[in-house]
Amino acid sequence: MQHRTSATKGESSGLVWSNYHLWLIIFLFLICVAVEYADFLGLTSRLPIDSSLSKSWYTAGRLLFLLTILHATFIFRLNGGLMALSSALLAMLPQAILFDQNKSGAVLEVVFVTLIGSAMCAWSGVRERERLRYRQLAANLAAIQEKLQDNVMEASLNARRLATINSISTALSRSLDPKKILDTAVGLLVEIMEIEIVLVYSCYEKAGKLVLMVADGIPAEAAQELDGIRVGEGFNGRVAETGEVMVVDYDSEGAQSAPDAIKGMGIQSQVIVPMKSKGRVIGTICVGMRNSRQFLPEEVDLLSTIAGQIASALENAYLYDGARRIADKLYKSERDYRSLFENAHDAIWFHNFDGIMLAANRATQKLTGYDVESLVGMNVLRFLSNNELQLARKVRQKLLAGETIEQPYEQKLMRKDGTIATVMLTSSLITFDGQPVGFQHIARDITDEMRMQDNLRFYLQQITQAQEEERKRIARELHDDTAQSLFAISRQIDNFMRSDSILNEQQLAFLQEMRQRIGDALQDVKRFSQDLRPPIIDDLGLLPAIQWLLKQIQDEHGVKSKLTVLGQERRFTPEVELILFRIVQEALSNAYRHARASKVEAVIEFAQSSICIMVSDNGKGFKVPDNFGDLSRSGKLGLLGMQERVSLLNGNIDVKSEPKKGTIVTVRASI
Repeated sequence: MQHRTSATKGESSGLVWSNYHLWLIIFLFLICVAVEYADFLGLTSRLPIDSSLSKSWYTAGRLLFLLTILHATFIFRLNGGLMALSSALLAMLPQAILFDQNKSGAVLEVVFVTLIGSAMCAWSGVRERERLRYRQLAANLAAIQEKLQDNVMEASLNARRLATINSISTALSRSLDPKKILDTAVGLLVEIMEIEIVLVYSCYEKAGKLVLMVADGIPAEAAQELDGIRVGEGFNGRVAETGEVMVVDYDSEGAQSAPDAIKGMGIQSQVIVPMKSKGRVIGTICVGMRNSRQFLPEEVDLLSTIAGQIASALENAYLYDGARRIADKLYKSERDYRSLFENAHDAIWFHNFDGIMLAANRATQKLTGYDVESLVGMNVLRFLSNNELQLARKVRQKLLAGETIEQPYEQKLMRKDGTIATVMLTSSLITFDGQPVGFQHIARDITDEMRMQDNLRFYLQQITQAQEEERKRIARELHDDTAQSLFAISRQIDNFMRSDSILNEQQLAFLQEMRQRIGDALQDVKRFSQDLRPPIIDDLGLLPAIQWLLKQIQDEHGVKSKLTVLGQERRFTPEVELILFRIVQEALSNAYRHARASKVEAVIEFAQSSICIMVSDNGKGFKVPDNFGDLSRSGKLGLLGMQERVSLLNGNIDVKSEPKKGTIVTVRASI
């Protein structure tokens, strides 16, 4: 105000000073005109001026014009000088051109005055432009200075804000406990922003509620009332829903919608900002005052920045807590897995693509004969022969190609002592970040089981062979002894009936009946002999024997039969052909005896190193038990005998049947 008053006084005094010079210039101009036109005004007659001074008189008047022009130019600058020069020319030219006796001298004097006045005006114009330029430069400098001051103030403010943010960031980064983070943040907010109340809410999206985590500066009863507000309700709920900052002044429209707890605490002003992490609102921060306070935009921005830091710190704390929980679970899972790994009954080991074993359990030590320390770093090639290595490579290729393999599969391993262990192996690919890094193997030692199976198979083979030998012997005795005896008796009866002996009709009928019964018995003996050991199997082989068997069923029992042969027929050893024949014989016998089938079909497929036989019928069928061994409990001893014979060939049997839908028996063996 003092500066503005002094400036007004200076302007008033300058105006008075300018008016003073204006009147002085006008007065001088009038004197110059009076001197220039002294003859017309009659002044020369009144003054003692002779003719010799007349010329000097007019010259002095013109010099006085020049002084007036110079004075006007000095006082009023360019515009004043031009006006004075123009007025002087208008006043001097008529006198110099029309009335002065020495016109040339007068004109020269006028020109001189004009040149000097013009030069003065030009100098004044240059000076005026320089003055304006300097004034503009000074104004620009003042504006730059003001802008620099604003920038300095803003930089200082930003520096203070940055220092505040850094201090808060440093304080928040010291802990990963959410409670400690919030307590530290609230303390810093109260200290930095000089506020009285701080409320921190956490947003639970699934429940759609805000949970009050920190309530600083309010009673516990009010905190309970403010807890659990829904998203979208109240000031904090709307901020959580919209993600926008809200400034509330309870002296105005905010007083009506304020919660009762807020009204009871006398809060007059508050700011609510969202806590955002990765673009998602995870909570809100509300700061308030019990007196009316106008929060500056800089304070609101600072609070928003601090809220973002708190949100990031809380998010990191939650992530750390989640990672710690996952790590604990992984540690427990790894510990449990290692316990299972170490104490597993089956051998488990891992190796990389180079075959180097990375880990092995105690069962692997028992299987191979090497201790665990020696196994780690050992190459698996040490346990594989050339044939087994080929199998391992095929399995590896299929696993890497993502192909399905039948598991577990049989593999043979060489122990430390040189003996061979037979295992059922399950192999899988180990991946890390989606990339294969090695293989895992789980092996169950079946060496003793295989030895027992071999022994059992040997005993079964011996028993079967003994049975077949006994069948063959009985069939031979039936054919050679019993059949011959019956045939001889039949011949004797015929001879007796043709003799001359006197027989009555009753005796003759009796002998004929006896001969018929002996003939039937002879046919039964021949059939029993063929069933026990068909000569055709020894003489012609498997296929003719099966053809004979099908024809016999069709002729004797009226069952329609069909034989289909696929592939190139080939012969097997007599033992193998006999076993296959007995299997087909049992399947066909079940079809017409138990299933009451009217149609049977046998399909035999020969391959290069295997054979497949399928016998199907349209009989009454039955429900196949889940366990093949349960067939004996249901009275299906024939199927059980078929399985025993198939096991002698290291093959497998598959039975498919449903009630009223027939039965299909499939036998496969590698021969």
